[in-house]
Amino acid sequence: MNQLLSIGATLFVQPTNVRCTVEEFLGGGGQGEVYRVFMGAREKALKWYFAELATKEQYELLQTIIEMGPPGGKKEYLWPEALVTSRNKKGFGYIMPLREKRFKGIVDMMRGDVNPSFQVVCIVGRKLADCYLHLHTSGLCYRDINFNNVFFDPQNGDVRICDNDNVAVGGSGFSGVIGTPRFMAPEIVRGEAYPSADTDKYSLAVLLFYLFFVHHPLEGKAETQIHCLDQEAMKWLYGIRPVFIFDPENDTNRPVPGYHDNAIQYWNIYPTFLKHLFIRAFTEGLQPGRRVAESEWRRAMVRLFDSIVYCNHCARENFYDDETHRHASVPLRCWNCGKHVSLPPILRLQKPLRHVVALRHDIKLYPYHVRINPDYDFNKPVAAVSKHPQYPNVWGLQNLSETVWRGILPNGEQIIVEPGRSIRLQNNMTIDFGEVNGVLETA
Repeated sequence: MNQLLSIGATLFVQPTNVRCTVEEFLGGGGQGEVYRVFMGAREKALKWYFAELATKEQYELLQTIIEMGPPGGKKEYLWPEALVTSRNKKGFGYIMPLREKRFKGIVDMMRGDVNPSFQVVCIVGRKLADCYLHLHTSGLCYRDINFNNVFFDPQNGDVRICDNDNVAVGGSGFSGVIGTPRFMAPEIVRGEAYPSADTDKYSLAVLLFYLFFVHHPLEGKAETQIHCLDQEAMKWLYGIRPVFIFDPENDTNRPVPGYHDNAIQYWNIYPTFLKHLFIRAFTEGLQPGRRVAESEWRRAMVRLFDSIVYCNHCARENFYDDETHRHASVPLRCWNCGKHVSLPPILRLQKPLRHVVALRHDIKLYPYHVRINPDYDFNKPVAAVSKHPQYPNVWGLQNLSETVWRGILPNGEQIIVEPGRSIRLQNNMTIDFGEVNGVLETA
């Protein structure tokens, strides 16, 4: 791709006219090119638009979203920070944070270049749902959610969202950006609607399906019967006759072994509640106004993370499914080695929406777990599973909060758990965390 700017060129940040210097060409896309630049000692990224896209409308949009700042002040957005102009070249661009090299794309995961743990995938899903929730509640519409503008750290699940210059203010709108094929809501594919916060929810569901199943939710048997996936074929597959590959009422588009093996394998790994949510997203949710909300995805991601258990034979991550494995009515069999998995203690939190936590050795509880009104702050844990210092086979739950807990044994005996202290995990014991009670089940 021809570079729009020369290495070493000097540009000026508006409205202060602070100088920035072009250091490296990073890549290009459909709207322009991205460079690494320096503003004094600070390293930033610069997107410079192609001349035909450097319009007055785009300039004014950037001014608006720069003034607004990233939704919720979140660092996950590589948000436009300032407009940039040149004294000897027409057009403009904008400065944004530089994406660190530790971040990879979902496309990298689909190619097998990165292989994140299930825990990381759950964290990525939660953070994506949370980011788009904040964006929509800020009165914005992203318009082009797809796996090319989302990046994550395979080690810890940190997320970065780019191309935020395409957002629409007011929750909907059209300025030439309607989305990316395969991610657009069916009504957009059919030409019946423009992007909106509601169509964003559909695109988010597709993105999450790619993240968890490494496959598209509508590409099954029908796709294999298409000889040329041209524009008309895509309109039919994704817009006119979309059928979820795991639709329980319509089996005409099931994934085909040998073609869609990722979807088949992963569908059998995840617990029932997650599958039900995806079924809803791509049956009812094919219709406008009936999409799964971002808050529902966020809650499901937390619940999924808390369902992870380790195989005691091969150490691979599996998922405890409360609808299947409760009371060991159906033993959990490891998807990797095929052997039965010994379950850790299960904590049932008695909240308005019941929540189950598998107390694996490295799990922590957060304010979300022990409060009636969820607080999605995952920076400060309130509890952690701990091993007894003298008896390695004895496990407890350590109080990391500032609240005194009460443990209630089956015989009615009560144990006070001061902050910093631990309580031994015992079957049928209740822990009163203050606002929420939890009941323990051990094997």
